[in-house]
Amino acid sequence: MNGSHDGGPFDRAHVRRAFGRAAATYEAHAVLQAEVESRLQERLDGQPLQPAVVLDVGSGTGRGTAQLRRRYGKAQVIALDLALPMLKAARRHAGWLRPFARVAGDAQALPLADASVDLIHSSLCLQWSGDLAAVYDEFRRVLKPGGLLLFSTFGPETLFELRSAFARVDDHPHVSRFLDLQTVGDGLLAAGFRDPVLERDLFTLTYADALTLMRELRAIGATNADVGRSRALTGKARLQAAIGAYETFRRDGRLPATYEVIYAQAFAPDAGQPRRTRGGDLASFPIERLRGSRRTRTP
Repeated sequence: MNGSHDGGPFDRAHVRRAFGRAAATYEAHAVLQAEVESRLQERLDGQPLQPAVVLDVGSGTGRGTAQLRRRYGKAQVIALDLALPMLKAARRHAGWLRPFARVAGDAQALPLADASVDLIHSSLCLQWSGDLAAVYDEFRRVLKPGGLLLFSTFGPETLFELRSAFARVDDHPHVSRFLDLQTVGDGLLAAGFRDPVLERDLFTLTYADALTLMRELRAIGATNADVGRSRALTGKARLQAAIGAYETFRRDGRLPATYEVIYAQAFAPDAGQPRRTRGGDLASFPIERLRGSRRTRTP
């Protein structure tokens, strides 16, 4: 599973192809993704929102989009994804009476008008962007003043066991180092968003063996998209060496796979508020604004 290396560039075409190929198998294997999506939307329970337009960025097969459609029955709900096969698969969740719209697009270049959206929802998508600042700028552009941004993304502890195992085999990036909570929060402030609140969960999933984990990652499209990855197939000897290295993490007969999930919400600024630039007035997210604590869960 890979994205940017220390926040570096992704192969966007590879991301699109990988998730496109996984459209048919995604929901059967995306158990963690469904749990995170549910917890993210629970954060809407206390929000006095009556949105006219809701945008779900990185909607995948549309399972979460359908939940948003049920929550906001009077709103226009839009599912946006980079992979067209995912949007085609989302048709079965779209409903027939007032189906949500399905739009192919990139979070870094949203095909929507300025100040046209009341709520942006995005669950476990932004870690696949190599330029989070560009995504934030696009979110700010399309949100109406005071509009709500709500998203989840993976943090740097995600799959550290798998990363460590491959690091003992070669120097190529096999698992991404995702952005940490501080960087995610600072980016929101730098983009001009108001009142950011960040939370974090630590999940532990367990597997009988490392190959089962790797097959699951491929089934949901979470393959190596780092531009610095080796283009050659991992040789059998290296793969077996990585599998052997992973065995050092085995506990109680199972292999753990850790996922760090960061949840964030913030409000779009009033019209005309400038975006903060690097240098000078550099935004810094205060750690006391972090809610929750580190929690280990096994769904």
